[in-house]
Order: sequence, then structure tokens, then C-alpha cells
Amino acid sequence: MVRVKPFAAIRPPRGLVTEVAAPPYDVLNSEEAKRMAGEKSLLHITKPEIDFDPIAGEHEQRTYDRAVENFRIWKEKGWLVRDDRERYYVYAQTMEGRTQYGIVLCAHTDDYAEGKIKKHELTRKEKEDDRMVHVRIQNANIEPVFFAFKDDALLSEIVEKTVSGEPEYDFTDENNFGHRFWVIDDAYTRAITDEFTGKIDSFYVADGHHRTAAAARVGAEKKARNPSHTGNEEYNWFMAVCFPQSQLKIIDYNRVVKDLNGFTEEGFLKALEEDFEVLPGSGAPTALHNFRMYLGGKWYSLTARPGRYDDNDPIGVLDVTILSNLVLDRLLGIKDLRTDKRIDFVGGIRGLGELERRVDSGEMKVAFALYPVSMQQLMAIADSGAIMPPKTTWFEPKLRSGLAIHSLD
Repeated sequence: MVRVKPFAAIRPPRGLVTEVAAPPYDVLNSEEAKRMAGEKSLLHITKPEIDFDPIAGEHEQRTYDRAVENFRIWKEKGWLVRDDRERYYVYAQTMEGRTQYGIVLCAHTDDYAEGKIKKHELTRKEKEDDRMVHVRIQNANIEPVFFAFKDDALLSEIVEKTVSGEPEYDFTDENNFGHRFWVIDDAYTRAITDEFTGKIDSFYVADGHHRTAAAARVGAEKKARNPSHTGNEEYNWFMAVCFPQSQLKIIDYNRVVKDLNGFTEEGFLKALEEDFEVLPGSGAPTALHNFRMYLGGKWYSLTARPGRYDDNDPIGVLDVTILSNLVLDRLLGIKDLRTDKRIDFVGGIRGLGELERRVDSGEMKVAFALYPVSMQQLMAIADSGAIMPPKTTWFEPKLRSGLAIHSLD
């Protein structure tokens, strides 16, 4: 079973939350972050390169030094204040009428090493290293990771009772997504700990693979340097927001490609017919194995022909795999989605209009819209130990940063 514990969150006073809270570090580029950041914004801590004019490099020593200094200043000025005792919290997000309720807690780094925190995609060492630097220099998890777990009746009951009261924070962000945050009553602390450690056998990484891996590596690093290590130190833990899997919805993650690998538009359409039924068709894909393609100012429906995929293969049945094998690789010559510069990825939250824009502008030649993966597929793949192809899942809304920070001491 997984290990969890409450923690004393470092967080903004109620009246400052909208000024401090910010999008995650990887949602905005430096220029966007500089335009958005107000005086108290957490972006000065998560993207401190914006404090320089011109904007500094993300990996410069002065940038890291500024991050540490800003974190210190934010605490000194009372813009971030540490709770007086360890607590659990509830964080609710509302998007387009759908609300998901997550428990904010600390997970154990050893659970990641032992495979109890399950991943569904590979990480890149350079990105892990970058996240490790930030955890190490701040001695804190500034931003949470996003986990799913199998539904549990008692935990749902505790959350339901908690959210019947007034939230600590309640605001709407620039995307019109709602964010609410409650401190869970101390009377439920033991029950939450016992339920997770007695009933929940796994966490599933939904968003934050690199931050999870980095937190585990920092924990192992600190353990190795501490001859008096007991396993109870705060560095063994890292911050996560954990949602029941039934409340989560995965959004499509689409593809755009720069060229047709030597094909004419007519030749490419003809080549597709070997593996797909190709028809005129607009709108989002309607089911698994149905795709939409935007080419030459027109939308097409592509439906994979029977026998072109294996429904008994948890990876082979995924639409991202079908598209990669039959189109991106076989026809367009894109062998490695992680490194090929001819392909880019567009989160479904941006809509089909963004795919049209990228193609109509001449930046890209063709776009593909995919049917989203289900949570059941994600969990089955993670349980099997298999890895999804790159850029398969997109979760929305993103966790807001700055509602809670976990100190490693």
C-alpha cells in the first residue's frame, strides 16, 4: 500500500491568494510569464528569469540565486506563511461545469522507487535534472504533482464533509477555471492516513512525471548524504494532489507535421486509403480508431481499417500508436516523436481551430486530431508496467501553483 502523511503547507494568506497563485512553470514561456506576473506572483519564484531585463537564461546561476532569494522574501513579507501544524487539504478545480476534488498530501519517495507510484510515460534525464535543481536549491517542493487513485468511499465521504464548509480559497483564473481550497479538520487526519496506507495500493502519475522523478532522486540524494538517516526525515516526502480516477477526464493530445515527406496532397490521401477509410468529415473524432485530419484547407475523417491494430495489446490499440505506426512512421518518416523537429503537439484544450491556424499559416502542412485516451486505459497500461507513446495524455485544468508548498525540512 502507498505511504502518505499530512504536512504544514507554506501558503498565501486568504486575501493574497489571487496575487500569489500562478500557472505551472511549464505552461508559460518566459515572455508570457513576465507579462502575467504581478508583484507577488509565484512566477517570480518558479520562473525567476523574468526578473531580469533582458530576460535571463533559465539555467543561469543568477536565475537560480534569484529563485532562492525571492522565496525567502515572499516568506519574510508574509506573502507565503507556513501553517502551524501538519494538515491534509482539499483542492477542487472546476472546468466547464465539471469539478474534481483532490486531497493534498505528501507521498513517499520510496513508493516511486518501488513502483507503487506508477508512471505511464518515459522521462528525459535533462528535464529531471532541471527539476532536481529547483527542489535542491529551495529545499522544497514549490509545485505539486498530479496523481490519480482508485475511488475510495471513506476518502470521498471525508472530502464531501470538508467541502460542505467555507473554503479557505475560492477564485476563478484567467481561463475561467474555478479553484477552491479547504483545510481538512484535524479530526480526519488519522482516518485519511489509515485509509490510504490500508486500502490504496497505487498512485498513478497523471501529470508531473519529471517532478515526481526529480523529487524521488532528491530524496535518495539526501538519504545517501545523511549517515543518521532514519526514514522519517521530511526529505523522504514530496507534495501531491491526489484525485479519484472517476473524476478525471483526459483531453486529446493532437499532432501537427511540417511536411508530407515528399507526397503531394493527392498522393498522401491515396496512400492513406491502404490503412484507413478516408472521407470528408469535420468536428472532433467520434470514437476510438477514428481520426480527423486537416490538409489543404479541408477536414477529413480517417477510420482505421479492421486488422490494422490489435485490441488485445494495451499499447497497440491506442490511437496514438495507430497514427504513429501507420501514418507518422510509415508515410511521413517520423521515427522518434521525442526528437524529430518536423512534428509538434497541441493540447486539445486549444480546440480544432488551433490545428487549422497552424496549417493555414504555412507553419505546418497537416494536422491530426485524436480521440482521447481513457483513464481506464492509462491505469491498465501503468499496471502492466508498459509505457505509452510520447504526448499521449493531456489533463486539464492544470494544478495552480502557490496554493501549497512543501518544505523538505
